[in-house]
Amino acid sequence: MVFPIRILVLFALLAFPACVHGAIRKYTFNVVTKQVTRICSTKQIVTVNGKFPGPTIYANEDDTILVNVVNNVKYNVSIHWHGIRQLRTGWADGPAYITQCPIKPGHSYVYNFTVTGQRGTLWWHAHVLWLRATVHGAIVILPKLGLPYPFPKPHREEVIILGEWWKSDTETVVNEALKSGLAPNVSDAHVINGHPGFVPNCPSQGNFKLAVESGKTYMLRLINAALNEELFFKIAGHRFTVVEVDAVYVKPFNTDTILIAPGQTTTALVSAARPSGQYLIAAAPFQDSAVVAVDNRTATATVHYSGTLSATPTKTTSPPPQNATSVANTFVNSLRSLNSKTYPANVPITVDHDLLFTVGLGINRCHSCKAGNFSRVVAAINNITFKMPKTALLQAHYFNLTGIYTTDFPAKPRRVFDFTGKPPSNLATMKATKLYKLPYNSTVQVVLQDTGNVAPENHPIHLHGFNFFVVGLGTGNYNSKKDSNKFNLVDPVERNTVGVPSGGWAAIRFRADNPGVWFMHCHLEVHTTWGLKMAFLVENGKGPNQSIRPPPSDLPKC
Repeated sequence: MVFPIRILVLFALLAFPACVHGAIRKYTFNVVTKQVTRICSTKQIVTVNGKFPGPTIYANEDDTILVNVVNNVKYNVSIHWHGIRQLRTGWADGPAYITQCPIKPGHSYVYNFTVTGQRGTLWWHAHVLWLRATVHGAIVILPKLGLPYPFPKPHREEVIILGEWWKSDTETVVNEALKSGLAPNVSDAHVINGHPGFVPNCPSQGNFKLAVESGKTYMLRLINAALNEELFFKIAGHRFTVVEVDAVYVKPFNTDTILIAPGQTTTALVSAARPSGQYLIAAAPFQDSAVVAVDNRTATATVHYSGTLSATPTKTTSPPPQNATSVANTFVNSLRSLNSKTYPANVPITVDHDLLFTVGLGINRCHSCKAGNFSRVVAAINNITFKMPKTALLQAHYFNLTGIYTTDFPAKPRRVFDFTGKPPSNLATMKATKLYKLPYNSTVQVVLQDTGNVAPENHPIHLHGFNFFVVGLGTGNYNSKKDSNKFNLVDPVERNTVGVPSGGWAAIRFRADNPGVWFMHCHLEVHTTWGLKMAFLVENGKGPNQSIRPPPSDLPKC
């Protein structure tokens, strides 16, 4: 049968409803195991297409991306497209049991989404178990065709992914910790594009080399894919011009040290303006809480100027001390939205929902946790340790399934005390699957307050489905009367992941203009595992383009 042209066009629009202006980019992700050697140990790791890190997705703003994920490993798999707003396409967001059931071994699923109003550096990663330790890669969103960067065009762009490496299997590490009730072992090394660099007593490990030409400028797209640690990034003898974070342009500023938390991305320009030679690249942890154990090994790589002999000595650099809070604060406080006519900062000025969420650790009884003195370390938001459902929350919401969740997540802590001072006598938390309901297009302010119940820590909090503006940061307990007067409502940085200061607070604002169920959680994987997570349920609006789209036919089943 021959269909008229207009019918064929209609079929195309139904198949790809968001793809009207951009191109269609198709990718296949085969999730497979591969034997890899790092720091004198060889093990089987889960990868995409046999690569560690995985392949980079390239697209232009307004393009539609289709990724066929084929699960060839023994684990359940799901992939999150970190920072992609997923406008009305929550089915493609990826967190297991939140927006989809995971892809079972031997099955596949096509993620179909359009990049709307975003350009810059994002990334993708597994969002089930601890698989993102090795299952991750970059997303590079280029501007619309013909639209230049709002800064001088670099000679070349380079993706640099920071991560961690365990000699043992990460699933074994986390399972042993859950059984004992104690914290899991820290990683054995940090890596830069999959390589740790120099490791004592472990020769021939190799390292990442950034080849440059004298006088040229390079754009570095930095991603922190580490499971549990904020990282300082530095190049000996060179300075950066930061131009974008989390796929949002910022007012350019210069620095010799970049701070990047797990889940965050930072794009910076660096000029090859030094004498020819080799210069050390270093990535080292930032942790200003002495109570918490971290992997203190520095990952290294080199900047290699053209014409330089490989035997030329490398000019070294020392990253800031692990507890260099002043260096971290200087970087964070320098971030401002570009807020230009082309790229405005549309900060919500009025707030419909004013929320205070405490984020921190607790201790619950555990009869089987002998190593933990019959107690288990847990994490919570507003003293609620999130209980993962067995059916995806978005499916339960869309199909009106009952008994899966409730919508009574508290707007404020149920117990008020000195959050950053002396902990309360009872550190127990409630375990439940509670969501906070938001009407479509309502404005939201969330003050994220760290607690020192067990130990004060920096919590990189990631919100799915939205960007938000970081309107305020502070130390100690948030004071709504005093601290709100200092909020930046003109050009605050716009992000999808914010670092809540250790022993302090962060205030964010966003507009709930994306219907669906959207996860918010700490991007320290150990804290997510312990339950530091919740979800917003954003109701449909009244217009035809203000409702969740129907689920795809190949959506995985639980």
